[in-house]
Amino acid sequence: MTRPAFRSRIMRILFLLSLAFFAYGLLRYTKDTSSAAVEGLSLCARVLIPSLFPFMVVSSLALGSGIAESAGRLFEVPMTKLFRVPGVCATAFILGLIGGYPVGAYNAVMLYNSGACTKTQAERLLAFCNNCGPAFILGVVGASMFGCTAAGVLLYCAHILSSVMIGLLFRFYRGGKTAAASSRPVQTKTEGTPVPSYPSLITRSVKSSARSVINVCAYVVFFSVAVKLLHLTGVIPALARLLTALLRPFDLPAAFMEKLISGIFELTGGIYGITGTGQGLKSITAAAFMLGWAGLSVHFQVLDFMCDSGLSPRPYIIGKMLHGGLSAVLAYIGAHLIPFDIETSKMLNGQMNAIYNCSGGRLFANALLCCLLLWVCLRLLSKIFARK
Repeated sequence: MTRPAFRSRIMRILFLLSLAFFAYGLLRYTKDTSSAAVEGLSLCARVLIPSLFPFMVVSSLALGSGIAESAGRLFEVPMTKLFRVPGVCATAFILGLIGGYPVGAYNAVMLYNSGACTKTQAERLLAFCNNCGPAFILGVVGASMFGCTAAGVLLYCAHILSSVMIGLLFRFYRGGKTAAASSRPVQTKTEGTPVPSYPSLITRSVKSSARSVINVCAYVVFFSVAVKLLHLTGVIPALARLLTALLRPFDLPAAFMEKLISGIFELTGGIYGITGTGQGLKSITAAAFMLGWAGLSVHFQVLDFMCDSGLSPRPYIIGKMLHGGLSAVLAYIGAHLIPFDIETSKMLNGQMNAIYNCSGGRLFANALLCCLLLWVCLRLLSKIFARK
């Protein structure tokens, strides 16, 4: 038997065992898994749908109307010189910073599918454009979960700086002749190309964004149930005890490691749990790692966008691993350079809990307002460059 065939058989056996384990858990812990699914649906209704859907729509509108191409001229020099991607790719980076996971990756795949960038450029972009938004880091993680505004600012600065560093690192990805051989030519719009009507453009954008948001929510619910099963069956506690023994010099308790492992699978629940362990600086460092890594739930959402594009997932996964490690290092260093006390800021927790527990309508209104402002800025930029 050849090595690829043997590897394929092993993967199939592991998949079948995992499927059997999951089915057993659903039958054995029906009530607990149902509660986990309800919590996942509640997270989607309160946070994900109101915050993600408007940004996905505006991404589709910006690409379909040509505004992204016009605005990309402003960022042509920095994006080309720093990251070796076209200026139009700045829309994926900016929307990812504002809208959060997985808006940046969604926009990057759309750019490649529309022919705005080559395969190599899209894979470079995916390595650093899928970032967490400021609303989640500053409002939910910093002010609400940690009860400390300074913690949120530190985490966001470490998150953005490490993303830029990864972009600079991946500018060397496939920088030789192999890049040109494996990439398709960039398609540009000509003057004779008709622009689709705005009603049809809006209709297509809303439909495609709705399908993408439904897929995102499905992954969130699935991983909420999966993480709950791994806890109930003792898998995560066993891994936590093993890692605690291996990392004994760092003095990390098993409860802390359990939350960290949960965050590797699903981001929000992991960070929420780790803030209650009372580890202070270690909690900040672990939260920075989880925000950079983003969690398997987010990765499967991105891989779902990439499945039909032909893009390699390897640069994206490596980029997120580096993002998690660099974010943790930068947050640890920043916490020593800019001292702050998380415990003394707990008074803000009651005031800022409204951000985390606010209604879906309010989140949707805030996200829609940001999208409208971003749309106006892009439109003005396109007008300026059209005149020039």
